[in-house]
Amino acid sequence: MLNKNILHRVHKEGFKEEEVYEAYKIFFGTLVSESRLKIINLLRKGEKSVSEIIEALKLPQPTVSHDLARLKKCGFVKVKTVKNFRHYSLNEKTIEPLMSLIDHHMAEYCIHILHETKGEKD
Repeated sequence: MLNKNILHRVHKEGFKEEEVYEAYKIFFGTLVSESRLKIINLLRKGEKSVSEIIEALKLPQPTVSHDLARLKKCGFVKVKTVKNFRHYSLNEKTIEPLMSLIDHHMAEYCIHILHETKGEKD
């Protein structure tokens, strides 16, 4: 069952509850990509241009452009144009707190995953 706040908004916009799960899948699917996670974590350190992201992460330009489009679509990043360059920053209102919560959860509950990938026991 969805939270009543989102359910109210969904119904107001003319969507059914079942349709919201498609948006959830796209949103959470955004976090599945290692390159998108790297971009998010880089932007946690401050605003960057596309070329700065490419250089810092050593990723191909098409990958970065595609990932930034997906991140923007889901509201993870904000974009502003400065002269002829696009500068991206993390959505500090919602995504920065979300990433901090995820960091805390990972450190508290998921560190065993790293041990398992190395064949170690807790």
